[in-house]
Amino acid sequence: MRQEKLRVFLTKFKRKIFYYQSIIKPLLFLTIAGVIIFLLYLIFPSIVRVIKTTLIGPRVAFSLLTADTSSLDSSNNRTNILILGVGGESHTGIDLTDTIIFASVDKTSADTVMLSLPRDIWIESLKTKINAAYHYGEEKTPGGGFILTKDAVNQVLGQPIHYAVLVDFEGFVKFIDLVDGIDIRVDRAFDDYQYPLPGKELDECNGDPEYKCRYEHLHFVSGQQHMNGETALKFVRSRNAQGEEGTDFSRSQRQQKVIKALAQKVFSYKVLINPGKIMELKKNFGDHVKFDTKFNEEHITAFLSLFLRFIKNKNEIRTISLDYGDPDNPGFLINPLQHESNQWVLLPRTNDWQEIQKYVTEKIYKGY
Repeated sequence: MRQEKLRVFLTKFKRKIFYYQSIIKPLLFLTIAGVIIFLLYLIFPSIVRVIKTTLIGPRVAFSLLTADTSSLDSSNNRTNILILGVGGESHTGIDLTDTIIFASVDKTSADTVMLSLPRDIWIESLKTKINAAYHYGEEKTPGGGFILTKDAVNQVLGQPIHYAVLVDFEGFVKFIDLVDGIDIRVDRAFDDYQYPLPGKELDECNGDPEYKCRYEHLHFVSGQQHMNGETALKFVRSRNAQGEEGTDFSRSQRQQKVIKALAQKVFSYKVLINPGKIMELKKNFGDHVKFDTKFNEEHITAFLSLFLRFIKNKNEIRTISLDYGDPDNPGFLINPLQHESNQWVLLPRTNDWQEIQKYVTEKIYKGY
């Protein structure tokens, strides 16, 4: 009798289980999954960060990609940005802008044109080289450096400058190290026996008449190379290389290469889905980067959207340059044998900036 009752009970229980299995199975699965996730949370906290990164990163990237860019100042739908590089406190000439890069970005397609200006361009209205404009502007009034440099670049290129940013060497090195270095193709091997060592500028070198202790010997081999921040800084700063790489124009081309490689790394998928890495980069921005404009959240979002569109559209930065040319094809700039300043300077070949301005405009808007 007991066995019969037990059999009936089990039969009814099985029927109920079968009836409710569509509810019980998902609940059971969720319970087991919850227990597993909780245990993983206790044992491996880093897994939680991975989950957050996987879910949050792409969502944020998509929202930025479709953000409105109308808040950015522009001309003919292009926003022009001036990037200035200075030595900083640990270098001589701490506010001489030895790196001057003009970038023009289309607000819709993110098409980007980049041009490095040689530091020795003579600005007649200021009676100084273009790399000293920031220094003299700051001497007059805080913030005046940006105003004077933007005006000088406008005189040369004929393009309005909507925003300017100043980066010191330490910040440059940290940016590259934060993204685990950059990959650069060195076109020509070169040696520089007079790369200045920070802090050694006034060293008497124990009476050495050549002051060799003030300098470091740099050697770069040709080919693809992975560079950390310190190596990349030496690559772009080298001014005394033997041969063609010792010219200001080769130096400008190296600067453009590094900027392109850094942009590709910063806006790579690996970095964009890593909130921790983005926060580190943001902090470095605050410590080593100075803007001529106080940006609100809308501006920042618009800039990020531009950069993300650049990556999405698989754009290449179009680089242009101002150079000496050669005997068969004169360049835009010349170095006069004698100049009123008694300095080594660069002047426009045609005695005014109109030829250069036309060239830059055509490159930006027509692509030829």
